[in-house]
Amino acid sequence: MGFRPRILLADDHLGMLVNASNILQNKFDIVGAVTDGRAAVNAACELKPDLVVMDIAMPELDGLDAAKELRQRGSAAKVVFLTVQEDEEYVTAALDSGGLAYVLKSRMHSDLSDAISAALAGGIFISPRAI
Repeated sequence: MGFRPRILLADDHLGMLVNASNILQNKFDIVGAVTDGRAAVNAACELKPDLVVMDIAMPELDGLDAAKELRQRGSAAKVVFLTVQEDEEYVTAALDSGGLAYVLKSRMHSDLSDAISAALAGGIFISPRAI
């Protein structure tokens, strides 16, 4: 069957975690799902996923700070942000924090899998209308 990238999901809305998991489970191995930024950092360091799909607005530690902390702790996991924020400053902040992709939740069904594939290949992906 070949290599299936390992994905960690982080979002404070349980329904969003379920939706993302349903979209991704055919192509990727979902190794965990957490509901705050601190848990995302700890789970990523423990589970060593290939990629973390992370919301920006989360309790404990927001996604931007969690992404920065992952880098500081030496995690090699790539980061894809999945958010409702359409403002350009969020896109810039997400990329500055180490994110490789920025997906609007409204475009999750059409964009998330492509964004993950692009990020795993080292590319950048930004949902249309997120600029």
